[in-house]
Amino acid sequence: MTRIGIIGGSGLTRLQALEVDHRELISTPYGDPSAPMLFGRLNGLEVAFLPRHGGNHQVPPHMVNYRANIWAFKEMGVERVVGMAAVGGISHAMAPGRLCVPDQIIDYTHGRKHTFYEQDLTSVIHIDFTEPYCDELRACLIEAGRRVGVDLVDRGTYGATQGPRLETRAEIQRMARDGCDVVGMTGMPEAALARELELCYANLSLVVNWAAGLGDGGPITMQEIERHLEDGMGRAVQVVSALQRDGRCQG
Repeated sequence: MTRIGIIGGSGLTRLQALEVDHRELISTPYGDPSAPMLFGRLNGLEVAFLPRHGGNHQVPPHMVNYRANIWAFKEMGVERVVGMAAVGGISHAMAPGRLCVPDQIIDYTHGRKHTFYEQDLTSVIHIDFTEPYCDELRACLIEAGRRVGVDLVDRGTYGATQGPRLETRAEIQRMARDGCDVVGMTGMPEAALARELELCYANLSLVVNWAAGLGDGGPITMQEIERHLEDGMGRAVQVVSALQRDGRCQG
């Protein structure tokens, strides 16, 4: 059984180190996932990989079929899922290039299909979401980073915005007041859907730019983002690959 699922975000659509055994387009009651799921090995770690935005990065964050993506992992028997993401830094500790394992999330999105529990119910279902990420998998990622010498920020609050546009300076100021440390566009409803299906889910975020109004005063450029993506991708893969050395992190 595949032990670790990986959802790749912007700039993480392809894992060059992934040795693909086979790929499968998984049918779900909620439509098709973003792309066929890839099964193989990442530096020896058996994984199932799904690019969140599609194989060619063609699906914008507000149109990702999050329900189909999460359902596909459950259907394949994957019990632990790492959602990788490129984010903007808000708090002082989240400078471009840092890797973070958030422990909290605030949802600013709207209009997304955010639950499996909405039709054909015999009673209303509520899930506990006090701690939105799996503590066990978070601890495994943090320990994996230490093991391979990759410096991780071991906690923080992820602010999930609607996208696809970037945020305004005033919006980032509000998010800072709310306690957000990083800002991204895909953290929700992904985390909540994983909790509904009782998957152990954690986020690994790579900071690729200062959020609006926090950099050098100029506009946020794709050149800056791509530079930090290229630099940080290898370290993110190192961390995930190191999960293979700890059996409790694989199932």
